[in-house]
This record gives sequence, C-alpha cells and structure tokens, in this order.
Amino acid sequence: MQNVVAINAAAEQGIITAQATSDEMLLDSIADGDRTSMHVLYSRHNVRVYRFILRMVRDTALAEDLASQVFLDVWRTADQFEGRSQVSTWLLSIARFKALTALRQRRHEDIDQEEMLEIADHGETPEASLDRSSTSAILRACVAKLSPAHREIINLVYYHEKSVEEVGKIIGIPPSTVKTRMFYARKQLAELLKGAGIDSLAA
Repeated sequence: MQNVVAINAAAEQGIITAQATSDEMLLDSIADGDRTSMHVLYSRHNVRVYRFILRMVRDTALAEDLASQVFLDVWRTADQFEGRSQVSTWLLSIARFKALTALRQRRHEDIDQEEMLEIADHGETPEASLDRSSTSAILRACVAKLSPAHREIINLVYYHEKSVEEVGKIIGIPPSTVKTRMFYARKQLAELLKGAGIDSLAA
C-alpha cells in the first residue's frame, strides 16, 4: 500500500513538474535527447500547430503529416533555438515554412489559391450548411475570402493571439508591414462581414 501511495505521489509530482516547466527548459532537455520533454512539448503545442497548418493547406491529411514533420524537426534541431522569440512563435515559423513549401509543390495545376477556395466552397457538406447560420461560421467564411497575406495576418493575430512583433518574426516582415496588412485586412473583413449581414466585428 505504501508503495502504491509513493508511486501515485511521484506521478503527481511528475505532472506538476511538467506543467511548471517552461517551453525553453523543455527545449534544453530535448536538445540533450530527453524524450519525455519532447512528449510534453508535443502535447502542449500539437493542436495549435496542426490548426495553424490546416488553415493554410486546407487538407487534414496533409496538415497532420506536416505537423508531425514540425515536431520531428524540433527533436532534431532543438539545440538551434536561440531564444530570440517564444517557443510557440518558433514552432509556427517552422510550420509556416513547411506549409508554404507544400503549397508550392501543389501549384503545378496552375490554379491560384483563391480559385481553390471558391471551388471548395461549392462542395459544402450538410453540416457546414447548418453551421453557416452561426456568426462564427460566417466569420470563418469571410476570413477564407481574404487574400492569402491578409488571411495569414488575421489567423495569427486572432486565432493564435500573436503580437505584431511575433507575427513579424513568423512571417519574416517588419512590424510596420504587419500593422499595415492588419489595417487593410480588418477593413476588408469588415466589408465582407457587412455583406454577410454582420455590421461590426469586435476588436
């Protein structure tokens, strides 16, 4: 009985320790080959990384594959993290690079991304049709109609809650350019929402 109590206490302590460990500390351990730290980092960020990629590639199987590649890269290159940004920002930078590479490889069909989105909209499922009655579904539909550059900004700021500086690091552009794109993205989105029957978007 005492052994069971001791094991449970150790397990609870392990959970607490994992929760209290920063992403930076986890990367240090991963660089030393610690698989447990890799599992903890993966469990913290895999859903966010997957959703970020999915919004770019719009293919669940491809998004899952690319997300796995991101964390495989982390396992291999954890020692290259220089700490100049948050770990989550670094992860999304890797994810963005992989998603853009995958999109470039698919463009041999000579169909631009906007046309692909319009084609996808016509193949709506019954569930998606029902969803369109909700504000969130209308918002997602309007975001999908933005240009790729503006959609990317909205995605990072609103869905991933990244600051202007972090967005700049992920995309590789100056903060001033991020602000400019954000201004026009919000303006275009407001017009789309108005056309869809929503007068304003909360800041």
